[in-house]
Amino acid sequence: MGEEAGEVRRFWGRLGLPGLVDVHTHFMPERVLRKVWDYFDALGPMTGGLEWPITYRKEEAERTALLRVFGVRAFTAMLYPHKPGMARWLNGWAADFASRTPDCLHTATLYPEPGVEAYVREAVEAGARVFKAHVQVGAYDPADELLEQAWGLLAEAGIPVVIHCGSGPAPGKHTGPEPIAQVLARHPRLRLVVAHMGMPEYEEFLGLAERYGEVRLDTTMAFTDFTEEFMPFPSRALPRLAGLGDRILLGSDFPNIPYPYVHQLHALDRLGLGEEWLRAVCHDNAAGLFGL
Repeated sequence: MGEEAGEVRRFWGRLGLPGLVDVHTHFMPERVLRKVWDYFDALGPMTGGLEWPITYRKEEAERTALLRVFGVRAFTAMLYPHKPGMARWLNGWAADFASRTPDCLHTATLYPEPGVEAYVREAVEAGARVFKAHVQVGAYDPADELLEQAWGLLAEAGIPVVIHCGSGPAPGKHTGPEPIAQVLARHPRLRLVVAHMGMPEYEEFLGLAERYGEVRLDTTMAFTDFTEEFMPFPSRALPRLAGLGDRILLGSDFPNIPYPYVHQLHALDRLGLGEEWLRAVCHDNAAGLFGL
């Protein structure tokens, strides 16, 4: 890992950055994470049937230490429920993790269920700085009336929500741009960060970012060799990607990635959008969003 760490640090050092900010990293209770890994190992339906070896299958302390060695100044604990009754418990775990991991942005989550507004408010009052929503895994409509007050609360608080709402790597009943567009029509100030660049509906989600000034996209797994094989980013959309350079954020999916961390950085570099764009994406946009 020392060789890779040196490569990562040379990348951001060449750009004149103090490090990286990664808005899409996964930390969750160990037994939950192990089940996630088991799902990938079993090629569960939501993986699209793709071989998905976990590159950083390590204990929690090793994973946090590795991000620090890479020079990641701030990261997240993207965690999410797949059924009712999980979110409040996950939020309690995430609050504890943030308290003992000062470089992790205090993360919380939500699910369409009775009481969601109350526990979202509790998390906000406890200092949550970012939320995670997973429409594919949760198999819910983000425009569900049960979430209406929670979205309004988060919009008013200005707390970003990293949301997996694109149809990759496998579509769900409520994935795609239309359901989340309904949410944005009602809450245009909601700070949504569309995970994975919205793959494979890249252009539709770029359109939402062009329409709504608080919509952002994260780079998680986009542009990599792995993803380009089955959900390539359209070259015709590169000018739009360049034009939204102030609202694209680095995300990696660490540790659940089937290639080395540095490959995500190389994939961004080879887009050829320039060092100013890279500096914004890899650090400055998220640093500004989270007041780092």
